[in-house]
Amino acid sequence: MFRPKLRGNVSARLPQEGSPPYMFQATLPSKTAFIGLGTMGYPMAGHLAKAGHQVTVFNRTGARAEAWCGEHGGEKAETPSIAASSADFVFICVGNDENVRTVALGADGALSGMIPGAVLVDHSTVSAHLARELAEAAQGRTMGFLDAPVSGGQVGAEDGALTIMVGGEEAVFDRATPVLDAYSRATTLMGPVGSGQLTKMVNQITAAGLIEALAEGLAFAVNAGLDGKKVARVISKGAAQSWQMDNRAGNMLDDKFDFGFAVDWMCKDLDICLEEARQNGSDLPVTELVNRFYTEIQKAGGGRKDTSSLIQRLPRSDAVKRR
Repeated sequence: MFRPKLRGNVSARLPQEGSPPYMFQATLPSKTAFIGLGTMGYPMAGHLAKAGHQVTVFNRTGARAEAWCGEHGGEKAETPSIAASSADFVFICVGNDENVRTVALGADGALSGMIPGAVLVDHSTVSAHLARELAEAAQGRTMGFLDAPVSGGQVGAEDGALTIMVGGEEAVFDRATPVLDAYSRATTLMGPVGSGQLTKMVNQITAAGLIEALAEGLAFAVNAGLDGKKVARVISKGAAQSWQMDNRAGNMLDDKFDFGFAVDWMCKDLDICLEEARQNGSDLPVTELVNRFYTEIQKAGGGRKDTSSLIQRLPRSDAVKRR
């Protein structure tokens, strides 16, 4: 179910009598907690504060939480459990399955501090299996849960224009959507718990192939004696257009990769995709190949480079000095 951006107080479909408390519409603005202030989480939490929500943050590196509070106000907590105490909505945005388990299910994890009726929203890109594990743990404590990975990158997070793909119950989704509006341009319920993560896998499978195709096309253009940037401007008006072409062609040709979505994270995401594919019988030959290419970049010390650094693997006749 797609939900466009909504403004002001929104009346959700009323749950039936006797429904769990997490299904009932929260009062806006809400009391929130945000756990994980990385490249994505830092600006996302900032948009919550700008929208008028009360925000308590937790970050493993306390100095970053202090910096966030200095910029946006709000409070910082020493543990996820303390951050989550009395919050209506608790948001998580961390690196991998292990990190999510620690901040959500650990002794000082968010679920240990959340109140009955609160909703846990996981924006991390993790396995669908973990999403279902979190949902079971939350519902056992009379709390709601949504797996809600995002797409749009650092720029989308900073601009408050992320695409959010969600798995969970419709009533919980309806309740959370007005709060998610603070940093989303589109929020869509894809199905039951786990569906958000599965949709994000499709996103990463598609993106990986597009980035490799763009790298090959630009390297070909340069080797053919063409102006690569001019080529990108022209073909971006036709069938080859993509987000990667619009936002990464220039830096690929300039060999600038010290920003954006890191190779380390893409390798982690593609490993998740390939494991899920083995379980559901899908064949992902291109994804497997591109994942090997990224692993080569990792081994060469490029794990923190943007994913568009795939072009550095390819021979080019231009005079750009390789980094």
